[in-house]
Amino acid sequence: MDVQDKVIIITGASQGIGLATAKHLAQKGAKVVLAARSEDTLKNLEKEIPHSLAVKTDVTKESDIHNLITITLKKFGRIDILINNAGQGIYDSVEKIDLENFKKIMDLNVYSVIKLMQAVIPQMKKQGGGMIINVGSGVTKLHIPGLGGYSATKYALNTLSFIARQELEKDNIIVSVITPGLTATKFGENAIGKRPSWANRPMPEADTAEKVAQRIAELIDSEDAELVV
Repeated sequence: MDVQDKVIIITGASQGIGLATAKHLAQKGAKVVLAARSEDTLKNLEKEIPHSLAVKTDVTKESDIHNLITITLKKFGRIDILINNAGQGIYDSVEKIDLENFKKIMDLNVYSVIKLMQAVIPQMKKQGGGMIINVGSGVTKLHIPGLGGYSATKYALNTLSFIARQELEKDNIIVSVITPGLTATKFGENAIGKRPSWANRPMPEADTAEKVAQRIAELIDSEDAELVV
């Protein structure tokens, strides 16, 4: 899919991969809708990024999702691509993981994605098609102690995405997964729980958020089921 003049909603757009993706796709001619909880940051980014629209959104709240879709359609009249990027990590062993914290992460990393997909699918069907990209994680290719809870959310996301891809093919709606590896973002700072000891050891060189953004653009262009960064 060519992103020129496409309307693209990006969640978690105030920093990291979401922000880098918004900037990159805007440079390629897309109209980007910046969705995140940080209203002041979004408003400043709206001034900086051409053809952008900032909508304060907590993706765990159905009322905010409804507002996001309503404002986007009022401004642009369509939704061509949804990029579900908002998410958070959690550190702990399976033995000790706090279930209330795990529920919060599931709500953000999985349930909100389903809600957003269900919110845009009717509009995409109405307009004849669209694309949904869910941001997964390279942890689904590994088994890392201390990341069982986070990994579980991303495994769930993968399965939902691949099955939705088959279910929505008849409606010309493409569902894909981008699978970043280690990326230089604030993931560790924002994660719930105590950082595992292994995370303080020397790590492989991390990809930049800008590199992941470029690969997301490649995935939009190829329309493949998954792209592993």
